[in-house]
Amino acid sequence: MPLAIEDYALIGDCHTGALVGTDGSIDWLCLPRFDSSSTFGALLGDERHGRWLLAPEDPQARMLGRGYDDGTFTLITRWATPTGEVEVLDVMPHGDRRADVVRRVRGVSGTVRMRQELRIRFDYAAAMPWVRQSEDEQALIATAGPDAVIVRGPRLRATDHRHEAVFDVAAGERVDTVLTWYPAHREPPAPIDVDEQLDRTNDWWRRWSEGCDAPGRYEGIVRRSLLVLRALTHEDTGGIVAAATTSLPEDFGGERNWDYRYVWLRDASLTLQSLMLHGFREEADHWRGWLLRAIAGDPADVQIMYGLSGERRLPERDLDSLPGYRGSAPARVGNDAYTQYQGDIFGEVMIALDEARGLGVTESTDSWALQVALLRDIELHWDREDRGIWEIRGPEQHFTHSRAMIWAAFDRGIRAVRELGLPGPVERWEALRDRVRDEIEQEGWNAELGAYTQVYGGSEVDASLLQLAQIGFVDWTDERMLGTVAAVERDLLRDGLLLRYRTDAGVDGLRGDEHPFLACSFWLVEQYARSGRFDEAVALMDRLVGFANDVGLLAEEIDPATGRHAGNTPQAFSHLALVRAADAIHAAETAGP
Repeated sequence: MPLAIEDYALIGDCHTGALVGTDGSIDWLCLPRFDSSSTFGALLGDERHGRWLLAPEDPQARMLGRGYDDGTFTLITRWATPTGEVEVLDVMPHGDRRADVVRRVRGVSGTVRMRQELRIRFDYAAAMPWVRQSEDEQALIATAGPDAVIVRGPRLRATDHRHEAVFDVAAGERVDTVLTWYPAHREPPAPIDVDEQLDRTNDWWRRWSEGCDAPGRYEGIVRRSLLVLRALTHEDTGGIVAAATTSLPEDFGGERNWDYRYVWLRDASLTLQSLMLHGFREEADHWRGWLLRAIAGDPADVQIMYGLSGERRLPERDLDSLPGYRGSAPARVGNDAYTQYQGDIFGEVMIALDEARGLGVTESTDSWALQVALLRDIELHWDREDRGIWEIRGPEQHFTHSRAMIWAAFDRGIRAVRELGLPGPVERWEALRDRVRDEIEQEGWNAELGAYTQVYGGSEVDASLLQLAQIGFVDWTDERMLGTVAAVERDLLRDGLLLRYRTDAGVDGLRGDEHPFLACSFWLVEQYARSGRFDEAVALMDRLVGFANDVGLLAEEIDPATGRHAGNTPQAFSHLALVRAADAIHAAETAGP
């Protein structure tokens, strides 16, 4: 059975990522990309579905602790046994365009007997590989269909569809095992120089993280969150995945299991904003290039999400080969939400590109032409019903948040023309912006409730309404905003943390419930900090940060009673919202009376 979600740490090479458990087992790894099929899939089943265990053999062994080498994604886990202590370094080398996983055991004191168990299961555990020993070196080669890996290190011996090795490590000794993925039709890649790759990888991560501007009382967790956002950014394409995993449940034992290994325009735009505001402008250019390629063509064909390289078809299917996390079925690949229309994405994209301009990123002719084309299409369809920010699988409706984001799209286009002199039909956009605002105030405001509502003419609120102040639709202290905050607190707080919306209202078309959504609670922190409720902002922020696991990672949702993580992990949305909340607290703290 897999560990609790919060017991996993991420290692990655900016192309894919592996989840390493506190028991020393890599239970999730897709090679060579985040959205490739799994090589180790025990996270969504058990050890029979693929894993790589490396830990002391002694049952009395204790994990003393673990953490990342400062400013990097090199995970160091320290183990103690009755006979000695060792450290295990887990790292995916960066920069060589290969798919390698390095596991190094370093002897600290005494002598420790280590056990390694390798179960390679390609194609989401549907393909049992053909495994053989290399003829010219001490290595294991596994092949199935298009996939192959070569494993170099202590000799592994076959035992009942798995391979095992036992070896001793004394103080001062090092034992390396390196797994390398490669296309099965090619020859195995040459061995790497592990010391050189470790040094180069750590240097790269440290140089990147040192460029991070993260002042304030939450500097450490902000810096780690920005590192997570960078690790979820595919280096070659510029696509930013929403999470490294698929099908981790929002409702344990339920059907709310989704594949998040794709690029949502919304999540990527918000991630980009967080990175840019902390000194990373190069990422803006890279992501803008991805955007131009992904949505090239007719603006009417723009999707809410794409594959890492801009793939448009992401059909959803249930996997027969993986039973799901602790029985939470189905395990899914693909995401049918790619077929949905969600009006809010246009606002998030336009806001991100506007902020890039504000930070000095030069607007290219192609980029501005794309934005004009998007706005031209919005002009034709701005009043269309949609599925909302949360990808409701019920009927399309007029979601207030989506309408506000349409307002923001026109507003940012107008700003570019008025302030920077870029070409565009600004008077027409201004008229439409004002029309959208008037409609929201008329249809999306419930005077009896004293709040904006989830949908036009409704009586339910939605945590996404907290973004109305973030985008400048209303002021943080506007009476309408404060009334909406009060309604959100009254209806959506569960044990002090925010739900996205009330699932029992039946709007999402799904069975079951879900846990509080971390990003929404971070939005509430931001609202508190910017509306004069500083002490409440800090108290809630401290509680939320306390839910991060031992290496600073957050999943999508949290059980506030137990601290149990739920949903896919690590979740970009949670970490980018954390960064925004910390920025708001820092701004309030430094503004003075």
